[in-house]
Amino acid sequence: MRPPKTAKDQAETDLDRELNDLPAELRWREWMRRIEAVLFASASPVPREDLARVVGQGASVELLIEDLAADLDGRSFEVTEVAGRWMLRTRPAYAPAIRTAADIDEQDLDLREYDVAVLAAIAYHQPITRDGLKDLFGKEISRDLIGRLHARGLIGSGPRSPRRGAPYTYVTTEQFLVAFDLESLQDLPDREQMEDAGVINWQA
Repeated sequence: MRPPKTAKDQAETDLDRELNDLPAELRWREWMRRIEAVLFASASPVPREDLARVVGQGASVELLIEDLAADLDGRSFEVTEVAGRWMLRTRPAYAPAIRTAADIDEQDLDLREYDVAVLAAIAYHQPITRDGLKDLFGKEISRDLIGRLHARGLIGSGPRSPRRGAPYTYVTTEQFLVAFDLESLQDLPDREQMEDAGVINWQA
């Protein structure tokens, strides 16, 4: 017996993906607008396979996104890639205007300087245990601090450490990449340069 269709499955069935009644140029533009609508409505970056569900079979999601990005040139927001997924994001140049006029208190990370130092340590040394963080900082890292980073979606649980007792490890999340405007962990600044510049200090 097949499981019942979900609302998402039903919507996909009802959606005319191919748009064969439209001329090629209008079809392509409609696919672009669908991708734009999905990205606009999504609270998190959208993977390629989900975007492919709203366009014609064989249509290149990557080319559609390229054209959408070009279409948005000069607008206050842009398409950006995060960890192999896509999202719409306000351009950095408009950050001061948003902070001045928009209600974004709930989006504020509100991290203390020491929280940021611990988050940076996790980012550069992941997967890492609390004992590993203690070795870096020379003191115990409180569960409350770890909890704050968890609550903001910036870190998650990694694989169990092979050490005795198999303690939990911590890793950064997709939300971490979004929050710090990174496409991937490869875009993290060079750690030694940041240490030399005094931006991060494990013994803070």
